[in-house]
Parts: sequence; C-alpha cells; structure tokens
Amino acid sequence: MIAMTTLFISDLHLDSTRPEITHLFGEFIDREARNAEALYILGDLFEAWVGDDDPSEVGNIVAGKLRALSDSGVPVFFIRGNRDFLLGDAYAKRAGMTILPDPAVVMLHAKPTLLMHGDTLCTDDLAYQQFRAQTRHPDWQEKFLAQPLQARLAFAQQARAASTAHQAGLQVQGVMDAITDVTPATVDTTFDRYGIDAIIHGHTHRPATHTHTGGHRIVLGDWYEQGSVLRADGTGLTLGVLA
Repeated sequence: MIAMTTLFISDLHLDSTRPEITHLFGEFIDREARNAEALYILGDLFEAWVGDDDPSEVGNIVAGKLRALSDSGVPVFFIRGNRDFLLGDAYAKRAGMTILPDPAVVMLHAKPTLLMHGDTLCTDDLAYQQFRAQTRHPDWQEKFLAQPLQARLAFAQQARAASTAHQAGLQVQGVMDAITDVTPATVDTTFDRYGIDAIIHGHTHRPATHTHTGGHRIVLGDWYEQGSVLRADGTGLTLGVLA
C-alpha cells in the first residue's frame, strides 16, 4: 500500500491586497490537498487576525475552502503564528480545523516530529519576544478582544508598521539576518527538551533543511510570490513549491 502524502504550509499572510495568493491557496486546497493524508498549517495563514468576529472576505473564502477539505475526509491542523495568534475556536470550528499547541509533537509516518510556528526559536530578537509575551497573556487578549472591531483593526495596522520599522532598524545596524533568524542555542535546547530529532517550522521565511547536533530542522517558505509546500510520505520529506 502506497503511503499518502502529508502536507505542511505556513506564512501565507493572506489578505485582501494579494487576491492572487488567496486564489492560489484555493487551487491548492481543491487539487493537491484533496488527495492528502492531512494538511498542517504552521501559522501566519493570515496577514493579521484581530478576532473571529472579523467578517473579512478573505477569512470567509479560506473558511469555506478548509471546511470543504475537512468534510471530504482530509484532517486540517493549525498552529497559531505571530500574525494570527488570536484565531480562536469559533473560526477553527467554522473552517473545520483542529488547533494544535505550539509546539506540538506528532507522529509523521511513525516518526515523532516537533511542529512549531518558529518564532519562539528567534530568542535573540528581544524586542519581539517581549511583545510576544505581552500579547499572549490571557488578560491582554481578553481586553483586546473586548474592544470594537475598528479599534482592533487599527491596532493591527500600527503593529505591522512598528514591525516594519523594527526590521528596518535591524537592517541599518547590520544584524537583520542574525536577529530575525533562529538562535542556534535555542534550537539545540529544543531538540534536547523534547527528545526528538526532527523539527518542522515556518516564520523566518528561509526555506531550507538544516542539520544540527540534535537532528534535522526543516524551514517552510512563505507565500508572497509562490506557494511553498513540504510534502512528506513514506519515502521521505520534500520541500518545494506548487507545480
């Protein structure tokens, strides 16, 4: 019996300004994903997510595509990213997705594998890690989600502008690549903590396979210009793009 393929994607950053990528995602779901064993989305499916009550057209399109995929018998799993960490149970139910913790250990063709969004590996970016700790706190999220939708959308826009300015500052200092990539010591610690030798994550937008003392780390690419997909079957893992 031939093993079916498990698919991994991340960092699509879907929003209304890039309708061609939303269309590409829809084609991927309708075609390749329909024949998969499972689909894992490792964060940043959306450019921004300010609450499940946001009636955005892109959110509606994505929910419809994923629900149809789930209803066809292909399970869909989701790990929140740094752009859509507020995606909640209501939207997940609407889309037929199962939300996994970050990180999560799954059995991938009989091999335990650690799945992450990847931002927690970038521990040298102290400013981001401080912001992350603040916005993941339940009290902060409760207060934020209690605000009117327009106020939340304005905050998301300001946060994106601040992130762009932060990265521009790192670029000027000549430390952009080092600070926004994973911290090697943190990667080593993660391998040791979970007792696994395989990690799959996104976030850094640097698709590649890396060899560490503790094992192999596969980084998914983004979807800004094309679709990056990791395909895993009984013969191994292949990191590529949509045909």
